[in-house]
Amino acid sequence: MNTIWTAAEIAEATGGTAHGDFAISGVAFDSREVGTGDLFIAMRGEQADGHGYIDGALENGAAGVISEKPLGDAPYVLVEDSFAALNALGHAARARTDATIIGVTGSAGKTGTKEALYLSLSRTPARNAHRSVKSYNNHVGVPLSLARMDPAVDYGVFEMGMNHAAELSALTRIVRPHIAIITTIGPAHIENFDDESGIAHAKAEIFEGLEPEGTAIIPIDNPHYPILRAKAETCASHILTFGSHEDADIRLIDAVPAMEGGTLVTARMLDRMLVYRVAEQGEHWVMNSLAVMAAVHAAGGDLALAGLAMSELPGLAGRGATHDLTLQGGAKVHLIDESYNANPASMAVTLKTFSENAAGRKVAVLGAMKELGERSEHYHAELVHPIIAAEVDHCILVGEELQILGKKLAEAVEYQGGFDHVADASAALDQLRAIMADGDTVLVKGSNSVNLGSVVRALTDGET
Repeated sequence: MNTIWTAAEIAEATGGTAHGDFAISGVAFDSREVGTGDLFIAMRGEQADGHGYIDGALENGAAGVISEKPLGDAPYVLVEDSFAALNALGHAARARTDATIIGVTGSAGKTGTKEALYLSLSRTPARNAHRSVKSYNNHVGVPLSLARMDPAVDYGVFEMGMNHAAELSALTRIVRPHIAIITTIGPAHIENFDDESGIAHAKAEIFEGLEPEGTAIIPIDNPHYPILRAKAETCASHILTFGSHEDADIRLIDAVPAMEGGTLVTARMLDRMLVYRVAEQGEHWVMNSLAVMAAVHAAGGDLALAGLAMSELPGLAGRGATHDLTLQGGAKVHLIDESYNANPASMAVTLKTFSENAAGRKVAVLGAMKELGERSEHYHAELVHPIIAAEVDHCILVGEELQILGKKLAEAVEYQGGFDHVADASAALDQLRAIMADGDTVLVKGSNSVNLGSVVRALTDGET
């Protein structure tokens, strides 16, 4: 394991005082994630105080601790404020690297695009890439992801999210990307904005942190493209657009089903043609792949190797991972795990992809979409249309917000399937177990707080 920080460097970066000489190879603020050689940052949170987990972190192999309290003989750096120390460590990590830094945001597709870009850049021989793990994309996750970066890497890919205006403005000034991507704009977190244009303005804040000669990558087909373009023109030296529009710099020419699965994409990038396969299914993955190719080009990466990476993308847990299950009695079921998050745009896209690729009976377990504000009932009711278009055979609707959708399905003469409405994930699992049959394809999708991931875990852990 490579040393990424010494005790002296941590103390210098944070303004703290080192007690003991140690070196660390990783950083964590959740004691459950601490591994051998890690730095554990003990922070005070709303639910718990990390200082109460220091002993456990050391037992799990932590090489050192950032603490607001003296720790006796333990190896630690004493600071006044652990959260401020994490931010300082993130800033210091960014300041000391010569890597090409790429930031990714958008209403949907952030994590998948970040992972695809990381894999694409990692393919280049003798070049190393780093990325934020999981969805660590907020005011805590972004500096943590920076602090974990080895100073010797060649590329750093960071996901950035927001719930309110001005949040991305702060995050991007920590990341200071050379390249910034916006995947799409949709009504995610719209309860905190007057309308979608407010979301577009907030997402466009990512360009405020661009380094000199920085590149902005934006979706030309999105209705809010003019807002994104205007902001990019004030902050970026270079702008690359992607999409199917004839004026796109990275333009989709054709997308057809590939024999190996996924989609065979033909695209024009500036003065060259690209042909590659995207292993993941769905139009959104095709569009996101164009953004990835644009970023690889802007970063000076190898487009041929990026194409290979796109053809080998693994399904991400909660974001398209698939499982072939054998139930008690021998019945075979294909499970699609989209349980991590949901908003109106991603629901519609996922249901369309589900319809195009599902075999056998189509069963959709759909959880409530959160943070939609006063239009929540409208957005949930509107799901009736993509469900009908997808010809879903049976829906299990989870959460109070989806009562209106059940009413709409019952009223829709075009809907030939059935549905159940249940209160929570546990009830959804019981109902799903009761109706699953041989040959079914099951989609599970909802906002993370609905906890449909527990349904997937129960089924994939062999508890059926």
